Amino acid sequence: MAELKNDRFLRALLREPVDVTPVWMMRQAGRYLPEYKATRARAGDFLSLCKNRELACEVTLQPLERYDLDAAILFSDILTIPDAMGLGLYFEEGEGPRFRKVMRTEADVAALPIPDVASDLDYVMAAVTEIRSALGGRVPLIGFSGSPWTLATYMVEGGSSKDFRHIKQMMYATPEVLHELLDKLAQTVTAYLNEQIRSGAQAVQIFDTWGGVLSGPMYREFSLKYMSQIVSGLIREHEGRRVPVILFTKNGGQWLETMLEAGADALGLDWTTDLGDARRRVGGQVALQGNMDPSVLYAPPARIRAEVADLLARYGAGNGHVFNLGHGIHQFVDPEHAGVFIEAVHELSAKYHDEKA
Repeated sequence: MAELKNDRFLRALLREPVDVTPVWMMRQAGRYLPEYKATRARAGDFLSLCKNRELACEVTLQPLERYDLDAAILFSDILTIPDAMGLGLYFEEGEGPRFRKVMRTEADVAALPIPDVASDLDYVMAAVTEIRSALGGRVPLIGFSGSPWTLATYMVEGGSSKDFRHIKQMMYATPEVLHELLDKLAQTVTAYLNEQIRSGAQAVQIFDTWGGVLSGPMYREFSLKYMSQIVSGLIREHEGRRVPVILFTKNGGQWLETMLEAGADALGLDWTTDLGDARRRVGGQVALQGNMDPSVLYAPPARIRAEVADLLARYGAGNGHVFNLGHGIHQFVDPEHAGVFIEAVHELSAKYHDEKA
């Protein structure tokens, strides 16, 4: 593998010194870019794009051709795992993901197979290998998965949900069934992320998109417990380097101290958590990633720069910060505004890393 030319993202995750604050964007390869839309049209549909290693590599690299980003993230989808478990993933226009089979009963969960990720998700690993080779050491490659709880919400609800009625009914009425499902998912996610690491991912992120819909006790029992199980089973050293793990629970800012117990190297923050307050609360035990409101990118360039400056000041001097949005970039954002954001992070953060300052 080519030597890494820009490793400030990996160093920041390990709270090591960097020259400027590294930056990447969740969903940086996506619908806000006209070149992405063109590639997706060539693929025919979203799932075909995910399953074509050359096209998945192409869209992963597109934002790096436009912007001075400090990391690439594998182009895939969190729902590849339930699809590999035989649930029949498909996408309805304007409706989002759907499954042909849902997990509602003890018998459903008992019959659910644990996939062989190396073969059943070989297209993901092929994409990781292809992207890593194409990057040529330019920046690190991030692999990812959904959290067991988040994956389970889609598998039980049958798709997206506003009230999470079916999974919360399962959680309170038959918790043992949900625990069995979450344990199968935790085993699968662990194997899936480890296979991504073996294939070339240099850091991994667990997306706990729906952890924030739980109460504190339920979050610990049904989400954090299984993410901790995954982190404890991950490959943490590969190719002579530490493989950092980022844990991101959307709307989970109230549980940061509890999340420290999971053993991740970094915690992702959405925009509802104050960055300076979060830094004080974690006490230097982990790096922090985030957390600009993606909607700021609709503002004029001067306002975007001001928001970047404010967040950098909130974090303050020192290491352990990866700048990101508090969630994925919106599809209607002007690509030029994303460029303003990324340039501002590098330009305005240098003074916070000057040891003589």
